[in-house]
Amino acid sequence: MDSILEHLSMIRLLADFGLVVLIWMVQLIVYPGFTFYSEELLLKWHKTYTPRITVIVAPLMFVQVCIAVYLCAFNFSIVHLIYLILVFSTWISTFIYFVPLHHNIEANKDLKSSANRLTKGNWIRTIQWTFIFIYGIIWLSS
Repeated sequence: MDSILEHLSMIRLLADFGLVVLIWMVQLIVYPGFTFYSEELLLKWHKTYTPRITVIVAPLMFVQVCIAVYLCAFNFSIVHLIYLILVFSTWISTFIYFVPLHHNIEANKDLKSSANRLTKGNWIRTIQWTFIFIYGIIWLSS
């Protein structure tokens, strides 16, 4: 069991690191870049951007949540429960707030407003994934 937990810890840390790097790039580069597009070009670019970023984000989020659930189910501890709650918080914010904004852009509805709300609101996920990564480093070093 220890070998499995060691491997999961490394995979978890890699997924957490990938997500924290990705979210900072999205927050500082991608979403602010949306403001430089005309509505027509934003709509066109968004249709290209969304599936491409999903190919990167979805597997990382899936690995992260699977590991969190596994750890709680098969090696329960308060540390693992906190990690699971933190990971679920990113899923909740993603699917309740951010996915609808992307759907608005995709549907050509409130393009500029939705793009601005993505940029401002994404600080929530930036903080969430940064905290998850820091929590994971502390957890690994203890």
